Amino acid sequence: MNASTILREALDEIGDRTAIIQCKSISGGDINSAYYVRSERHSYFAKINNHIPPRFFQSEAVGLELLRKTNAVQVPNVYYVMEAGDGTYGLLLLEWIEGEKTEQTAVLLGQAVAHLHQCYSQHFGLEKDNYIGLLSQKNRLYEDWIDYFVDCRLLPQIQLAEQKGRMPTYRRDKIEKLLVLLEQWLPRTCRPSLLHGDLWGGNWIVGTNGIPYLIDPSVFYGHYEFEIAFTELFGGFPESFYRAYNEIQPLSPEYKERKELYQLFYLLVHLNLFGETYGYSVDRILERYVG
Repeated sequence: MNASTILREALDEIGDRTAIIQCKSISGGDINSAYYVRSERHSYFAKINNHIPPRFFQSEAVGLELLRKTNAVQVPNVYYVMEAGDGTYGLLLLEWIEGEKTEQTAVLLGQAVAHLHQCYSQHFGLEKDNYIGLLSQKNRLYEDWIDYFVDCRLLPQIQLAEQKGRMPTYRRDKIEKLLVLLEQWLPRTCRPSLLHGDLWGGNWIVGTNGIPYLIDPSVFYGHYEFEIAFTELFGGFPESFYRAYNEIQPLSPEYKERKELYQLFYLLVHLNLFGETYGYSVDRILERYVG
């Protein structure tokens, strides 16, 4: 089914039966085809994919809704989710967000993320699996943060790297050594904070009046410093973001010592998605912690 037909059906389903005035392909990531769609009534952002894994767009919609309900952060409204039963195509129709950064945008983003991290649960994890990029992400509910971090974050990526031939013996040996030593640096008990889960510089955008919006979540409840560590891995967050964040949700004195352990997970994800280009960074972190 072509994009025009899918989009027309989606707008009909949400009650917008006015003519589509403009539909243009835009940059929207490596995974999906992205479109700006303007009808006589409204403007939309649409993602379309012809080969999606099960519940791919549904998981994203659930994550956006969970973030929206906190009233801590702004996210685009979800108008419609459609996935063919055979996985041949799917669509996610969202609110179109557009604006320009102001001097306060990064401050507002830091404040919003800090308030998000003060939305707590009784357990780490999430009841349903979701995705980070195209990689399936295992979830269950845990009472112990380290157990969750190992079982649902590190081990699935380690096992996938082995399947892809990206886990040579020396690397696996060091990771196995690290796994039994994590308690030296990570807390077993902390308050489970709601995390965006994939918060890099490309997953926040700017709306009207410079208001920041979070997009493309991979939500779960975890240690808030896990999220901040990822924001530092690839950049995209100015110093004013961290100052504003720390005024509300201060990082612990131990953060600098554990930061790279949390970044290790995201580097393993990138190793699996993009290849050995990220192997050196994985090895550097292992060398730091276990020699």
